Amino acid sequence: MAENPGSVKTAKVWREAALRCRKLRSNLRQLTVSSQSSQNLTLPENIKQIHILNLANNSLQELPEGLDSSLTNLRALILRRNRFCRLPPPLPALRHLDELDLGHNCLAQLAGELGGLQRLRKLCLSHNKLQLLPPEIGDLGGLEELDVSFNELGQLPSTFGRLQRLRTLDVDHNKLTHFPPQILHLGELEELDFSGNSIRVLPQEILMLRSVKILWLSGLKLSCLPDTFCRLTALESLMLDNNALHSLPPSFGDLGRLKMINLSSNRFEDFPAVLLELVNLEELYLSRNRLSAIPPKISNISRLATLWLDNNRVRYLPDSIVELVHLEELVLQGNQIAILPDSFGKLSKVSLWKIKDNPLIQPPYEVCMKGIPYIAAYQKELALSQPAVKPRLKLVLMGSKCAGKTSLRQCLVGNLSSLPAIHGKGIEVTQWVADAEKNLTFIVYDLAGDQNYDLIQPFFLSPGALYVLVVSLKAYVSGRFYELVGYFLHLLGARVPHGVVCVVGAHVDQCNEKEVEEKCLDIHHQIALQEKRDVEVMQAVAEKVDGALGQEFDLRATNPHAPFYGVSDKNLRRKKAQVQYLLNNRLQILSPVITVSCQEDHIGINRLKDKLLSVAEHREIFPNLHRILPKSWQRLEELHYKPQELWLSWWDSARLGLQAGLTEDRLQSALSYLHESGKLLYFEDSLTLKECVFHNLTKLIDILNVFFQRDASVLLQKLLADANIDELRATQLHHYVEGFLLHGLLPLHIIRLLLKPHIKTQQDLHLILELLEKMGLCYCLNKPKIKPLNGAAVWFKFPCYVKNEVPHAEAWINGSNLSGQPFAIEQLQVEYSFPFLFPPGLFARYSVQINSHVVQRSDGKYQIFAYRGKVPVVISYRPTQSSLQADTLSIASHASLPNIWTAWQAIIPLVEELNVLLQEWPGLYFTVHVLCSKCLKRGSSNPHTFPGELLTQSRPEGVTEIICPKNGSERVDVALVYPPTPTVISPCCLCQ
Repeated sequence: MAENPGSVKTAKVWREAALRCRKLRSNLRQLTVSSQSSQNLTLPENIKQIHILNLANNSLQELPEGLDSSLTNLRALILRRNRFCRLPPPLPALRHLDELDLGHNCLAQLAGELGGLQRLRKLCLSHNKLQLLPPEIGDLGGLEELDVSFNELGQLPSTFGRLQRLRTLDVDHNKLTHFPPQILHLGELEELDFSGNSIRVLPQEILMLRSVKILWLSGLKLSCLPDTFCRLTALESLMLDNNALHSLPPSFGDLGRLKMINLSSNRFEDFPAVLLELVNLEELYLSRNRLSAIPPKISNISRLATLWLDNNRVRYLPDSIVELVHLEELVLQGNQIAILPDSFGKLSKVSLWKIKDNPLIQPPYEVCMKGIPYIAAYQKELALSQPAVKPRLKLVLMGSKCAGKTSLRQCLVGNLSSLPAIHGKGIEVTQWVADAEKNLTFIVYDLAGDQNYDLIQPFFLSPGALYVLVVSLKAYVSGRFYELVGYFLHLLGARVPHGVVCVVGAHVDQCNEKEVEEKCLDIHHQIALQEKRDVEVMQAVAEKVDGALGQEFDLRATNPHAPFYGVSDKNLRRKKAQVQYLLNNRLQILSPVITVSCQEDHIGINRLKDKLLSVAEHREIFPNLHRILPKSWQRLEELHYKPQELWLSWWDSARLGLQAGLTEDRLQSALSYLHESGKLLYFEDSLTLKECVFHNLTKLIDILNVFFQRDASVLLQKLLADANIDELRATQLHHYVEGFLLHGLLPLHIIRLLLKPHIKTQQDLHLILELLEKMGLCYCLNKPKIKPLNGAAVWFKFPCYVKNEVPHAEAWINGSNLSGQPFAIEQLQVEYSFPFLFPPGLFARYSVQINSHVVQRSDGKYQIFAYRGKVPVVISYRPTQSSLQADTLSIASHASLPNIWTAWQAIIPLVEELNVLLQEWPGLYFTVHVLCSKCLKRGSSNPHTFPGELLTQSRPEGVTEIICPKNGSERVDVALVYPPTPTVISPCCLCQ
């Protein structure tokens, strides 16, 4: 879900306000006073010379001595984030104050003496517990800015209308049930935030606010606007999101100065035509409504720079949208758009572009996801060459070992295969022309059920494929449901949310009729149970997030026992969007289970073929089957199938491009599409690999199969193929194989021998190893910058082969707890928890990805010890021992408290690398936590966990310690929970 832009625009306005304040204060003498104890707070002797005094974040309940009427120079007093329950008595004597900030305190009422501060121009009382304002507030006739947001105000005093100089008023998030008439009399008001109250209608007299330029009315219960609203002709920014609006007044177009309007999260079914009259509009937000069409006259709003239309029901865009040449943000995700208008590339200024979750066929989804320049190249190519439609669909057979996948593939393909199967164990690929009349072709991937291939199988699970989950009915019993069925559904749901799965029961010839019926019914029943449990877990999370969003942020920020303690509303909305995405994108599991036999009678095979064809041709399920490509792109794909080499240079590929009618400047877009759609590999972001094209995927899969068979005899056979090898050499090769299968280590010359049938040149070998490292399958232990001296061997590590449980580790850590360290040492630990599925191969690939960040590493099967510079780090994976527990992966470091920033510097890059890998699993649910350092120091087996969302937030202003709920007497330094700067990639927004 696209992020609500309201907070962004609010921040922009407040930045401008802060800038004004800094300009006002630039020539004033300022002083900030802080103390660890509110009892010891003393003011300096020169206090009478101070213009601005900041006493924030001191837990004060009373003001320190020395604040009295003699401070005639004092202009601003900052008392926010203290513990004042009443107006401090000395305050009314400070009659020269221009600015007073009492925000974030515990004020339940205000004394009338506040009215004596008649020189006040700015007053902040936000985030308190005020139910009433004193009538004397009306005496503050010079007040220009007033913030009483996030209180419990049910009404405003009758004197409020006397604040005739008020320019900015924040009364948002109170308990006002009607629009106070006193506000209508504030003739100079320019900015008003009334969001988060509980009113259903605005008064007709709203037109009296003729000076208002910025108006927030978010999160009210408005179902309509009065006609008089349209006479607020000074309006420039208007926030009306999260209401119940379904239309706008006919004269809304009179708001000709409007530059920004947010109408997200309302009930609009039709695009409000009156918006087309707002020719000065620059930002328009209509996310999360019920729009089905965008009018052609959208081009009337010619100055539009920002247009958010995500999560509606839009089926097409008008051609005229390309005339909005000033657009910089265009958010269209979560609609039903299949075809983009011609000349879409004219929108060249668009930098924020979101289009996912649409059934795109022209341009294809893979092109659209790359961005506007690639769409422009596609459309240009389509104009230069004829369009071509060649229905091809990826069909993936998966299941446990000996489930019957290979027999089923051979049965389906029969003699219709136009290409021979790729021979060899592991991953096999066949082309199957399923319907010659319609030229419908399946590219059939047969994925090995052997766990040895877990690391590489996810690379072949991609969106837009049809999945066949094969279950051996002979082997199936109810107690093995998760192993044979449930696991694969979790795997697919995590990697390909909303994927289409057909469950096939094989080996029916080895079961009687009653067994077949009972086992199929049990599979159906358990699939439904698993889905029900998973959805209930996610719904519980959603309810918990909703409950937290219903609380005021101050409550979450001050109560360590509160769910999502300290998590910002913005991060909670992200979390809610993530959970909602997972709930909305469940697997599409076809029923019933189709039973087959691959023996001579071929029971059920024709029925399965008919089912696969019928599903494949369903345009709503597989719109990309009918994707339209430029004929030159299709021709380029066909030409790349012909060369038998392992790879092609860029220039070789360019020559094929010329045969297809593609000039060099048009080649990259075509190669990029073929890469994204899985037809070949072309890494345009890699300095080394971008100079070549891996077009021969069959040979690449053969090479992958070499490394993941884990069969010592097969590996030895490959190495001993040379008849001239003597006994001593054979013994050495045997030791290399043993070392590989135990520790994952292979020297370069042994890799060359293993790949001898597949590679011809040294360059082939170099590129293959670069590719394996790019895929996260191995890394070089001692990569030489120049040619190795004295023939020193270059070694490669394949982490998935490491068998020793724990590495030979440094003594500083034992498991996840510190051992033998001075008391002053503090431990940082970030933990990822995976309640449904730990992605297969994730730990091994992560081990490769972090190699460039660490030195002096020592690897075990489940742990890595290493250093970032001179700072130690440990990465630990703990598989669950029970279905009631979750797998966890943690990243830890330690340092003394004054140097804890060094531990954060060590951890954060590793956290961000893991977040990048997890983005490959958009349907995966996981949580992130920061473990309590005090609990870890005590050796607690169940340490308290702070929300991982805090990693993406700045440290709270003025907060130095946080209470650990597991032991209320212990306080944790804020530096042990929040990194010095927030992480770049949010761990809580990975599916978006």
